[in-house]
Amino acid sequence: MAACWSTRTLLTAAAAAAAAATLCHTTLAEPIPREEAVSFRGPYEVEKNGIQNINIDYNGSLESLDGELSIVYGACGGLQTPLEAHHSIGRTHIGSHPAAKRHLDWTDQRPTKFVWLVPDDVGPGCLHAFVDDRLIGRSAEHVVRSRRVRKRTTTFAEATDPMGPWFDGVEYLKQKQPDEVFVASVKNKRFGILGAGISGLHTGLLLDSVGIHNWKILESSERLGGRIRTTYLNGTTPDEHQHHELGPMRFPHTIHDAETNETYPINDQKMIYQLADVLNKINADAGADPSLQVNFIPWIQVSDNAPVATKERRPDGTVPGRKEIAADPSLMTPTTYSNATAAREAIQALDDFKALTPERARFYATNVFRAHKEAVETGMFDFSEVEYLRHVVGTDLNVTDEVTPSHIVWPMWEFETVYFFANEWRTVDGGISRLPAAFANIVKDRITYKAKVFSVRYNEEEEDDTAGAGAGSLDVTWRETGSDPWLRNGTTTERFDYVFNSVPFNLLKFWELPPHSSLLRRAIERTVFLGAVKVAMQYKTRFWEHLERPILGGCGRTDIYGIGQICYPSYNINGTGPGVMLTSYAPDADAVVGCAMPAEEHVAYIQRAMVAIHGPVADDMWTGNYERHCWEHDEHHAGAFAVPIVPQQQLYLPAFWRTEFHTVFIGEHTSFTHSWVFSALESSTRGAVQMLLDLGLVDEAKQITRTWMARWISV
Repeated sequence: MAACWSTRTLLTAAAAAAAAATLCHTTLAEPIPREEAVSFRGPYEVEKNGIQNINIDYNGSLESLDGELSIVYGACGGLQTPLEAHHSIGRTHIGSHPAAKRHLDWTDQRPTKFVWLVPDDVGPGCLHAFVDDRLIGRSAEHVVRSRRVRKRTTTFAEATDPMGPWFDGVEYLKQKQPDEVFVASVKNKRFGILGAGISGLHTGLLLDSVGIHNWKILESSERLGGRIRTTYLNGTTPDEHQHHELGPMRFPHTIHDAETNETYPINDQKMIYQLADVLNKINADAGADPSLQVNFIPWIQVSDNAPVATKERRPDGTVPGRKEIAADPSLMTPTTYSNATAAREAIQALDDFKALTPERARFYATNVFRAHKEAVETGMFDFSEVEYLRHVVGTDLNVTDEVTPSHIVWPMWEFETVYFFANEWRTVDGGISRLPAAFANIVKDRITYKAKVFSVRYNEEEEDDTAGAGAGSLDVTWRETGSDPWLRNGTTTERFDYVFNSVPFNLLKFWELPPHSSLLRRAIERTVFLGAVKVAMQYKTRFWEHLERPILGGCGRTDIYGIGQICYPSYNINGTGPGVMLTSYAPDADAVVGCAMPAEEHVAYIQRAMVAIHGPVADDMWTGNYERHCWEHDEHHAGAFAVPIVPQQQLYLPAFWRTEFHTVFIGEHTSFTHSWVFSALESSTRGAVQMLLDLGLVDEAKQITRTWMARWISV
């Protein structure tokens, strides 16, 4: 006999047996027909305190299925009205009832998919469907399972906070009235994706993976990838190895702990490798060009002879490398302080506050999201290094500026420090642009290039709207990039039901947008973005690999102002023919100065620095081919990446978890981390799950979180 609920307290075993027999006996006010008007699809399992979809089928004649449909959960027999159930799941009008017009997207205005918010005290039982209190269908008995949760420990990082920036799907839905999410939206809504950077491309892939194919990307440039930008100099192809990265260059892979002799992965980067695997399979199964396959190769981040920022020089005037300075510390310019004791104390105070021990570094690498939560709670986002020294430690202003640059005002969120602990790195063979290029066949019929959006208008739902065509929709207006902005009729408007907006906030400031909440509006207007300039230059040979002290890959620095990082290619080591070096990667104020110069003047300055670093051979081998990219001057981005300053991260991040005007904001600027490819992919995964839960597509949201490395989202 099926287990049953009783609404009464039973005093004796005999009474209990009698009551159970009565309760579990299927005697209904109106018997269910032999073929039930509504049947429930399996699986017949229920998870305590979880969320899941209910799928039903309508059978036989539908004339009697007009009215208010209620779905409840309770005893598998004897339930005569919805009021006798253990709990109500929701109700909605269906069929020809006047209030059923909201379901025009469903066949005969009868939805078949619903959302179930399961209470914690649920027991074995059955789902029941009623129309106007008349029982029309009952499911098989459900098996109850406890919700899977992570083991809790005493550290705050292990706790959950549904109101903070950790997305808990259950609590998110429970903030809404059940009937608002009761009817799951159908999958033929029209979705707009603004921007074909990696987060926008990934969003389209995620939607496809759960059967949502009616999406379109609007991209303002003529290319895929956004800030992923590989330059192939002198018109070469990827397999000719004449390229370098003007955007992201590398992925931190593993860290080796010298004390324990253990090597462990940086887990969040696994999402990038997973994306490549998925794209490779899609393209291989479709018989696509093999050039669309994405393969990873080692990236050399540290090499023995890469230059070091020092004022000291070798006898021939060139810049010494890392190995030389390790052997002869006199080659390193000594750091001097106005008060050495105070400086040591200040540095120690910062180290003590950050407490970035080997154990904590591993914690960051294992789960960057729990690490973020701990960093918020321990005050890492409340101070920049300067603010901490000045207002907590009380360090002298001049010593503070000596110890840490006074213009650095972002928080002490050390995820990037941990990344650079990595001993192994990866990059993409042929350039990282091959990663977005692998989406070409997926998006080819669902993208418009050179579509520069400047307006997003929300169409309010009218109470007397019977057509439903424009109810709650978004009109996105764009003009062709490069067209005459004065033309009044030179624009195009496209209508979407929902929008994923990946455009950097720097650009959104100039858009016409719906009246977003104060917090989200301030996030758009005030989030800080950093500029950067990268210059790649081609030489007749890979001369740096044939110096007296050969430089085989790796990144270095110099004391020559405005050069920043120099990165030597990690691919085709000791290859013949020309080679390309990233001769300058300068951020922030240095980029502003460099990009104020005409390109030829700036490149000439950099080339003189290359001669100073490497010797006259750099002049002899210079081809004159280069590409400079000033990210602040890029009309499609207006910046290199987000750098939220104190206190923007913990203030604005929760705003991105709230869907406003049918719009979800994604992109690296909305993530826990910033400026890395993973940051963008995390945001698109979160954004897709967020949108699916808004639509009541719980099964699809779970599928994404289970398929992708989205374990920080609890659904």
